[in-house]
Amino acid sequence: MGDSIAGAQAPALEAALKAGGVAFKNATSDGGGNIVAGDHPVTAMGAKDTWKTLKANLASFRPTVIAYQITSYDWGVARQQLSAYQKLARTAEDAGARLVLVSAPPFKIDEFFKPHENAIKTAPAMAAKAARTSYLDASELWGSDYAAGKAQRAKDGIHSCQQGSAAFATWFAKRLGELTGFTPAAPSVWATGPWTGDERFAKLGCG
Repeated sequence: MGDSIAGAQAPALEAALKAGGVAFKNATSDGGGNIVAGDHPVTAMGAKDTWKTLKANLASFRPTVIAYQITSYDWGVARQQLSAYQKLARTAEDAGARLVLVSAPPFKIDEFFKPHENAIKTAPAMAAKAARTSYLDASELWGSDYAAGKAQRAKDGIHSCQQGSAAFATWFAKRLGELTGFTPAAPSVWATGPWTGDERFAKLGCG
C-alpha cells in the first residue's frame, strides 16, 4: 500500500517477491493511497478510498502481511497520523495479518507539498510509535537527502526509476524475509525482467 512513490517501486517488488515464491498484490494508488484523512478534502477523499480498497483486498486476497509505505499525502497533525496508523495496525491484526510500516524515501518538497511539509516530517515518528507494528526506516537505504545520489530519485526528485526500484525491492525483500522467515530470491533472478518496461518508468523519463 502507498502512493505513486510506492507505485513506482511496486513492479520491482512484485518481481522480487514472486521470484521468492511470495504472492503479491499491488494496492498502491497514484495521487492518494493515504490512510490519514487529515483536514484537507483531497486527503479525506484519498483516505476514504484507501480504507474501502483495503477492506475489499482483505476479503479477497487475504494477505498474511500488509506493507504500507508512508505516503506524501499522510497530511494532518501528529495525533491524526498516529490514530490512522494505529487503526491500520488493528485492522491488520483483526484480519490475521502482520503490518509492516515503511518510511517514504526522501523526496523533493515542491510547491505542492510545501504547505504540508510539517505533516510529512512528523508522519514517520507517528508510524514508528503505532502499536503492534513492525516499522522499517528506509533512510537506511536512501539516506535523507533527495538530491544525493544515494536517494536514487528520478528527474522529478520524487519517484524512482528502475534502478532505484530494484534497490528498494532488494532491501525490502531482505527485511521482510528477516521478519517473516522466508529467503528472498537473488536479484540476479528477477532484476532485469519484464517489469523494467513498465509504462510508469517511461512517463517518469527513465532511461
